[in-house]
Amino acid sequence: MTIPQTDNIDNAVFLGRQPILDRTQQIVAYELLFRASGGSNAALIEDNFRATAEVVVRAFVEMGLANVLGNYSGYINVDERFLASELVELLPRDRVVLEILETVQLTPAVVTRLRELRQKGMRLALDDFTHLRPEQVPVLDLVEVVKVDLLGLQADEIPPIVEYLHRWPLKLLAEKIDDSEQFQHCSQLGFELFQGYYFAKPTILVGRRIDPARIGVLRLIKLVISDAEADELEQEFKHYPHLTYKLLRLVNSVAFGVATQIASLRHAITILGRRQLQRWLQLLLFTQRAEGAPPGQPLFALAATRGKLMELMMDSIAPGNRGQVDQAFMVGVLSLLDVLFGIPLPDLLVELNLADAVRSALLNGEGLLGRLLSIVRALEQNRFADVIALLAELPRLSLSQVNQAQIQALGWANELSATAGG
Repeated sequence: MTIPQTDNIDNAVFLGRQPILDRTQQIVAYELLFRASGGSNAALIEDNFRATAEVVVRAFVEMGLANVLGNYSGYINVDERFLASELVELLPRDRVVLEILETVQLTPAVVTRLRELRQKGMRLALDDFTHLRPEQVPVLDLVEVVKVDLLGLQADEIPPIVEYLHRWPLKLLAEKIDDSEQFQHCSQLGFELFQGYYFAKPTILVGRRIDPARIGVLRLIKLVISDAEADELEQEFKHYPHLTYKLLRLVNSVAFGVATQIASLRHAITILGRRQLQRWLQLLLFTQRAEGAPPGQPLFALAATRGKLMELMMDSIAPGNRGQVDQAFMVGVLSLLDVLFGIPLPDLLVELNLADAVRSALLNGEGLLGRLLSIVRALEQNRFADVIALLAELPRLSLSQVNQAQIQALGWANELSATAGG
């Protein structure tokens, strides 16, 4: 997410949010990361204390916890100065995990301070662990999570580290996981938490069995796009009763904002109209769980955020243009279909009668919709220099507008995820 104060690119400040998952691939927390633009995608942090202070102010004061974290915990990087400051005592102890940077010198004074914070109820994690150092031993009695940096280790070095660290009653987090195979391997070794964007990368499996419920949703989306009659939609829904239940849960959620409780499918179609029905069907894809597959919560949250963010950005560019706004939402959500189904995107889009602008944006990143999708993906991957470059091509969309859209999209997706998770 971006938290710039103004549209002055040189002064832009970014706040990255990276999900942390458990073994069932459910989101359990987010790490909040400070970034300065400076023309680079890397973290240009000359002062770790200032960096952490920026995160605290923006996440907990300017934006509010509900938008940044939803109901999850937040991991925040801390150095010696921040640990020693009074600012650390202002953080909500039930929502924050202090992540001790690898650059922190674990002197007796620092260990004493960590012990004090622990006694006050603060939760601690040790960042970027690769090899045990003698000064780390006292800290292992205090932390509840150790983050193991996979990039800093050879494959044969990981099992003995896991075995050694399991002498303490703590959780192991594998960070910088790039693919599903790595996730499975680390899970088998005994890791309980995982960080990385592996869950948002497509895994194409030849001959994979497609969940019939998801095929049903695709058929319903196609019917809505084709402007089918309400009776035909209702008949198709009857083949998938649980989809009707899921749809009613979503449209009755707080995120939808409808005062009238929707009690039946026909009522939902009438109240929503085709435009909103199409949107909820697109999101409904990500609430289905294929046989033997993990829950889709991370993908649902990502799809909802992408769709809403693209909708809001397009509304800033073309206010009042309902058609373009709807297409932007659709591109954001459908951009994850290949991840969801494990099938190449061109093969999936054949089933849908999509507008040319939507199809070319999804397949080739072309046009205005393609540029907005590129901005969203760059934000997700903390490639902030790319965000700035892409915005230079869109004079009608400012950095502050993207910031506000991101805040609103995150809050909307958090509320929606709470409903869909049930």
